[in-house]
Amino acid sequence: MQARKLVLTVALIAGTAIMGPAALAAEPAGTWYLGAGAGQSRGKIEDSSINAVLVGTGATATATAKSEHSLEYKAFLGYQFNRYFAVEGGYFNLGKFSFNSTTTPAGSLHGDVKNNHGWNLDLLGMIPVVADRFSLLGRVGVQSSKTSDLFFGTGAAAPLANPTPSRNQVNYKFGLGAEFDFTKNVGVRGEWERYRISDGFSGRADVDVFSASLLYKF
Repeated sequence: MQARKLVLTVALIAGTAIMGPAALAAEPAGTWYLGAGAGQSRGKIEDSSINAVLVGTGATATATAKSEHSLEYKAFLGYQFNRYFAVEGGYFNLGKFSFNSTTTPAGSLHGDVKNNHGWNLDLLGMIPVVADRFSLLGRVGVQSSKTSDLFFGTGAAAPLANPTPSRNQVNYKFGLGAEFDFTKNVGVRGEWERYRISDGFSGRADVDVFSASLLYKF
């Protein structure tokens, strides 16, 4: 329900940009821009997914330590039609998440959910707030990503049926943020984005990204 409300909020911002014909008619020609950013990604490794890795071994995870934060980076190219509306495509890497579990019967399982990378195409809606230099923005789009995993089991958790699974998936992404333009050509963004990706072995996962980006406009 919360994700649905956020998607509707993003769509409303983009819709406001598109539905303002009088304002859009007065805007100058569009602008191309390049950007790059980095930040922190936060994933979620479900206990049910960990036990899915153990299928066939007869073992069950009893205690798990998880590392669900990582470094995220991205690069993108966009076309801003006017102050209110842009289209943006790019590459992203969401980093690596990992876990260590003990099992019953006695054993251990280590897992790396890594190489969460892919391509995205987004629609951006922007609302200028202060002197056309500071804007609020929302985005909604589609992304194609690949997740590759590496699992290693000992004791009752070995051998594993598939220690190196990988999966491709096309799904949604959306986000909210703000942009500040220092000059006509240089600006910065701060954003939160949510990616819906495959966990590589049993299901899907939401990854939240908090990032800062530098933009150069031609």
